[in-house]
Amino acid sequence: MTDPALSAVSAPLQSRPRPKRKTLMNVTDAIKSRKSVRAFRPDPVPKAVIEEILEVSMRAPSGTNTQPWHVYVCTGARKQAVTDAVLDQIRAGNAAKYHDVGYYPERWSDLHNSRRRNVGWGLYSLLGIEREDKERRTSQALRNFSFFDAPVGIFVTIEDYLAKGNWTDVGLYLQTLMLAARDHDLHTCPQAAWVPYQDAVLKTIGAPEGQSLVAGIALGYEDTTKIENSLVSEREKLENVVQYLGFEAE
Repeated sequence: MTDPALSAVSAPLQSRPRPKRKTLMNVTDAIKSRKSVRAFRPDPVPKAVIEEILEVSMRAPSGTNTQPWHVYVCTGARKQAVTDAVLDQIRAGNAAKYHDVGYYPERWSDLHNSRRRNVGWGLYSLLGIEREDKERRTSQALRNFSFFDAPVGIFVTIEDYLAKGNWTDVGLYLQTLMLAARDHDLHTCPQAAWVPYQDAVLKTIGAPEGQSLVAGIALGYEDTTKIENSLVSEREKLENVVQYLGFEAE
């Protein structure tokens, strides 16, 4: 019997009646309006809307069409169970680090570290959290594990044996999903925070052996009254990342 609070999606969904919605958002608006939302309203997201987002997202590109993603959509008690499992692990003193699972490097370059710090302190500044206030910084970080109160939590996994190119494919899928959500006035927050605790996550969602967690995603309606949602991270100037080659011949 299928648990309605936990769905595993690894193949295109069958055609279903489409939920009513507003005029489609154009791609540019979806890209520019997408941001990491860290406070959601409790309003439930209709399952039909979630299914449409997931079905559209299956059009994400992947090398040789391998489609190497598996998706677990959690709501209600099953979502809370994942939260509880991870918090129990943290309380037991079993907190892990990103480099322990090979997700992020142990040491960052000065450039990348400055970008990380800028967005982190930008968030804490909005929330009135001082740098030396470790307790409040920790409390804010732990909000990741409630999906920032979003009604829907999504986990995306990949088979262990796959390599860098396949992880790139899953990244393309994640971006496609987040942009598709904007078409329904929904917001998201992609979350690496779950990855160091993936053993607890994978066990709780019932993922089979041989899968690794790529990311979690909070999905829901933005709480526009919360100041943390006014944060829009800066982007590097185009000339600092792009090189035009051969245009002088035109």
